Amino acid sequence: MDAPHSVAIIGSGFGGIGMAIRLRRAGIHDLVILEKAADLGGTWRDNTYPGAACDVPSHLYSFSFEPGAGWSRRFSPQPEILDYLRGCARRHGLLPHLRFGTEVTEARFDEDAGLWRISTSRGEFAARVLVSACGQLNRPALPDIAGRDSFTGTSFHSARWDHSFDPAGRRVAVIGTGASAIQFVPELARTAARLHVFQRSAPYVIAKSDRVYRPGTRALFAAVPGLRELGRAAVYTSLESRAPAFVRHPGLMKVIARRFHDHLADQVTDPALRAALIPDYPMGCKRILISDDYYPALARPGVELVTDPIERITPTGVVTADGTPREVDTIVYGTGFRAAEFLAPMKIVGRDGRELSESWRDGARAHLGIAVSGFPNLFLLYGPYTNLGHNSIIYMLESQFRYVLRCVQAIERHRFAWIDVRPDVQAAFEAEMRRRMRDTIWARGCTSWYMNAAGEVTNNWPGSTLGYRRATRRPDPRHFEVRRLP
Repeated sequence: MDAPHSVAIIGSGFGGIGMAIRLRRAGIHDLVILEKAADLGGTWRDNTYPGAACDVPSHLYSFSFEPGAGWSRRFSPQPEILDYLRGCARRHGLLPHLRFGTEVTEARFDEDAGLWRISTSRGEFAARVLVSACGQLNRPALPDIAGRDSFTGTSFHSARWDHSFDPAGRRVAVIGTGASAIQFVPELARTAARLHVFQRSAPYVIAKSDRVYRPGTRALFAAVPGLRELGRAAVYTSLESRAPAFVRHPGLMKVIARRFHDHLADQVTDPALRAALIPDYPMGCKRILISDDYYPALARPGVELVTDPIERITPTGVVTADGTPREVDTIVYGTGFRAAEFLAPMKIVGRDGRELSESWRDGARAHLGIAVSGFPNLFLLYGPYTNLGHNSIIYMLESQFRYVLRCVQAIERHRFAWIDVRPDVQAAFEAEMRRRMRDTIWARGCTSWYMNAAGEVTNNWPGSTLGYRRATRRPDPRHFEVRRLP
């Protein structure tokens, strides 16, 4: 076992890498990053499907302290984002702190020693502070469809793309029409002999307006940092202006909805297909998607949009509720992630032997989406109540970095064995979230991955990103129970 560390971080995506950078820049070098995979990158390591790219402009989907000047286009593709994260880790000296192939199975808090005892696939670790940077979109969800395991062809989830699969001349079924599917469906449609896209509910898709950055523009970004900062600010302001429509005044969503209807009318001329692509729920209630080539892909010869519910999967294909069988060679599941199962399947044990899974039996809860009562010195990044529908999650993460860093500094400065958010403080925060959530577009009757099993929206922040930054500006000492080291 390593000697106890000041901080152990689980995960090496944007959250884990950014948190480690902020800790090192503050002079906290005794840290370890535990990563179950063989490389860093989180979701940008795992999602390598054709067409994978960011849906937030890259000058905003990057750290403010590491803006990056080499993006090839406005919405960067997956390989560039992964290279960016690797470069961040290298430039900020994180490589010696990374432990690859180290999957955390259990973390148990030792109240007497004020340490987290961490069991992993590669041995034991201990740390004063434990930071979970596992994110929300890391465990693929497969649909509960009768006969799914009976299929004898090739099948895989989009987040576990089989790169030995060649769609040329193949009959392919895509189940799901979410954020990943609208990126890889156009790629499959170009070469597959037959493509069936099974749609449970139509997504709202607006124009992406992507563009390539010419060499001169990229050189200008590199030479004039102020230009990058100005562009970042402009993108942030444009996206943040949509916040009221999501969190306070859903009626304003009609303005954004016009962009959807115009985009659909421009790209789909077939009235029947266009009607099938109009959602039956309010815009924004589920994630709004962006694409310039998804709708044209559905209109290609050899592509079929299927809106009848799936009844079962057979060894050779998919049968819908109307009894129609569709014989296919391959099934690709674009069915999202188990987003509400934060920290699963790890076993986390806090004070008095309390298990986090038991505390979260009715859904994940955390003060500010960061601290969980009964689990001292445990901090979550991209936890409950911190997802967005309108802006870059990197901005939210940077707010959390600052909050967690100041907690760590307080623990070290004041020689605290541990700090634990008070249960009444967490309960008050949860009550405020439930009250504010009632006014949001997400509470308008649709189901989405923003919800837990009980139908509560617990993934999203019901406010502006500026409001979250103010709320996390600094930890309030009155919110915590503390115990000092002897």
